[in-house]
Amino acid sequence: MAKLLLCEDEPTLVEQLTALLGKQHIVDHSGDGQESLYLAMEFDYDLIVLDLGLPGLDGLAVLTRLREHKATPVLVLTARNAWQERVQGLKAGADDYLGKPFHFEELQARIEALLKRPPQQVPPCLTYRTFELCEHERTLIQRNSGVSERRWSLTRNEFILLHAFFQTPGRVFSKTQLLQKLGDQHYERDQNLIEVYIRKLRQYLGKTAIETLRGQGYRLVAT
Repeated sequence: MAKLLLCEDEPTLVEQLTALLGKQHIVDHSGDGQESLYLAMEFDYDLIVLDLGLPGLDGLAVLTRLREHKATPVLVLTARNAWQERVQGLKAGADDYLGKPFHFEELQARIEALLKRPPQQVPPCLTYRTFELCEHERTLIQRNSGVSERRWSLTRNEFILLHAFFQTPGRVFSKTQLLQKLGDQHYERDQNLIEVYIRKLRQYLGKTAIETLRGQGYRLVAT
């Protein structure tokens, strides 16, 4: 039994799909783009059914931000069915695209086909100096020769920020860019939140690992 996230805001369709898909799978539902992104990032789903016309945050933006961090299969289900929009959705990272109106049997067949795909290999850990950042466990590991290994379990937001820094050491990120990566509107774009996280990340990596550039932002000092 797979775990699905249904991102759809039309009440009648939600009721129908939840009932039908729920016969074979566990189905969570969100009718809001911001909440959909939060759920998709915070929890591990086997597949996401995503409407592009979500309120709060457009479905295409949800997909784009999700693909920065996770490879969860996504089936786009939408009334935006022009070929240009299908191309745009696929380029953003959709695994399949089904236009409305549709037959439930076709949706079910496409879902089952995506679920049968072999899972993508877990990406290797990102490394920086003596540290390894491992996505599958959301863990930061420090390995020193002759010294016992140190390991930290990271929160979602700590991992997202460290992942951005580890991917591109030396790149400067503004506070706004880092908040956008978190993608959580509960913080209401509070840039002071980033300062809190930077202090925490420095506790892991060392005080001088992340450099503050006045008026610009932060960067991980290149090795």
